[in-house]
Amino acid sequence: MTSLPPRTGRALGLVIDLDICVGCHACAVACKEWNGAAPGAVLSDQDPWGADPAGAWLNRVHSYEVTGDGPPRVVHFPRSCLHCADAPCVTVCPTGASYKRVEDGIVLVEEDWCIGCGLCAWACPYGAREMDRASGVMKKCTLCIDRIENPTLPEEDRIPACVRSCPTGARHFGDLANPDSDVSRLVAARGGVALMPELGTRPTNRYLPPRPRDAPMPRLAELADPAPRDGFLGWLDRALARL
Repeated sequence: MTSLPPRTGRALGLVIDLDICVGCHACAVACKEWNGAAPGAVLSDQDPWGADPAGAWLNRVHSYEVTGDGPPRVVHFPRSCLHCADAPCVTVCPTGASYKRVEDGIVLVEEDWCIGCGLCAWACPYGAREMDRASGVMKKCTLCIDRIENPTLPEEDRIPACVRSCPTGARHFGDLANPDSDVSRLVAARGGVALMPELGTRPTNRYLPPRPRDAPMPRLAELADPAPRDGFLGWLDRALARL
């Protein structure tokens, strides 16, 4: 049996600044176009102009309004695969189609091996997997490996399409395992946080929490329910409480 190459210790991923994300969806559109607009598209749509459109997207943006004593504030939250160090989607896959690259930690799908069973989507706690109805296989963010590894592209384009297209510079790409990388320094300076670390998946991507405005930011849990929240809202509670 051929042995796997040694791990390099690299962990490529994204850092997303929730303070300056304006929810324009440019990242989602750029991702969709890069991964699905060309002939032989890998992301299909069903009845896109009809009454019940559907399709596979690898990057989505959710918006949450936070209200309290001060003026309301909207937090835009982009969501895609977090390329977890302990990715449950990989361990649950019955065919080995989902795997984590040893050289840089990117989680990918070998589509020829995928049987479309959907177990990885059930296992992913972040909702980052999507079934492509046309191909019958699971799709997910690849960090645009066909861009970052393409020597024919200009250097400034060898980054994920979502990062290249962000008009506010809210998205950053790099090696989060290297403490001296630009993204690691940014995370350290801004107190970047992992999404729901209590799940034990050890996500690579980091989010930079919103910074204070003129009025203090209330905790979400104090606005509706005195009990601690679970899931994403609980994570956002804790992130905002650190401001």
